[in-house]
Amino acid sequence: MPPELLVHDEPMPCPYLPAPLARLPMRLPTRWLSPAEFDARLQAGDRRQGVLLYRTACASCVACEPIRLDVATFTPGRGQRRAYARGAAEIEVETGPPEFSDERLALYNRHKIGRGLALDDTPMDEQGYRAFLVDTCCDTFELRYRVDGQLIGVALVDRAATALSAVYFYFDPDYEPISPGVFSILTQVELCRRWQLRHLYLGFYIRDCASMAYKARFLPHERLIDGRWQRFDR
Repeated sequence: MPPELLVHDEPMPCPYLPAPLARLPMRLPTRWLSPAEFDARLQAGDRRQGVLLYRTACASCVACEPIRLDVATFTPGRGQRRAYARGAAEIEVETGPPEFSDERLALYNRHKIGRGLALDDTPMDEQGYRAFLVDTCCDTFELRYRVDGQLIGVALVDRAATALSAVYFYFDPDYEPISPGVFSILTQVELCRRWQLRHLYLGFYIRDCASMAYKARFLPHERLIDGRWQRFDR
């Protein structure tokens, strides 16, 4: 509960890998999801895009593995601790509701196109940004990262009964040397601990996708394989 409407279920070009066709049935909840309802969907491997939920159902590929951190057992590595300490010294963190602005849109497109990792380099417009990163079907907030007042990154985060879910993160490629992605994940780990939440969901781990494979470096972690969350240690 609540019931969901299947709104799209056709083969499509894979957004992560160049060769296979993907199948990602998109489902629309018939109402706003409570924290407990959204928690159950995260545990089953669901991801959120705008107001829709999905999980992979590809016919011949199982490359996408949902991944999460148990914040009670997760321990950042030495390099991750250094990145977090450096970020904490340089980056100001703001929290608020998801919003649209020209500043956010420009930064999103700079991240998407400037890093050269996207299979589709078509710039996002305002309508697409709102549908992807502002509209939601659950409790969602935005982490804004600034350096000397300049917006250098935005993380969209969902909150469930026992977990946070990292929906999307984009940043200014000029700041890649200070590892804003690592800083953002560890910031969300600290929020989980502060709010006494057990898990941080990181989306999909995909071994052969450069923009998704880095998640396996956060250890120990758990991945949903064959319907069971399995732990991976150092």
